Amino acid sequence: MKIAEIILIPKPGKNPNHVSSYRPISLLSTVSKLLEKLILPKIDPLLDAIPQHQFGFRHFHSTIQQCDRVVHEINKTLEDKKYCSSVFLDISQAFDKIWHDDLLYKIKLHLPTYFELFKSYLCERQFRTRANGEISDTFPIRSGVPQGSVLGPVLYLVYTSDLPTTENTLTGTFADDTVILASHGDPMTASTRLQHHINLLEV
Repeated sequence: MKIAEIILIPKPGKNPNHVSSYRPISLLSTVSKLLEKLILPKIDPLLDAIPQHQFGFRHFHSTIQQCDRVVHEINKTLEDKKYCSSVFLDISQAFDKIWHDDLLYKIKLHLPTYFELFKSYLCERQFRTRANGEISDTFPIRSGVPQGSVLGPVLYLVYTSDLPTTENTLTGTFADDTVILASHGDPMTASTRLQHHINLLEV
């Protein structure tokens, strides 16, 4: 139940001799995913930790709603004849880079009853690769949430729930995609506020 089998899907128009030309797809145990579906409704306290600016993998939230929210802020700034500085961020391989110890700390903080369950769920996972009818040896997975899982997206949202925000900027997130807006009548002030927020993200 803890072994992921990776298959490689070629990207159209890419050189088949390059590793980056393939999209890895993680296949998980059906029994494991069924168990996750049973657990998901029980972890509402974890969902309470997700900030309001996060619209990914949440009921009654969508990309369109987040886009409307961001566009509304930009239009309002222009109508007020102010300047709007912005930055759009996309974390590369975000779901694969989650530090397990930090995620477990946040789970223990928000949902201590299920800590041991999630510790077992995340630890000692393995993967193997299947290609051309051959299967590789298994290797340990030491970071990230299980790709293709039911609980993975929720755990990612919990892990990033403490993303820094400021009073002078608007933050919008959809899973690992982030936009930050800073508005002011003075363009330098808007840019300074935006840079301050970016600096907080780097800490």
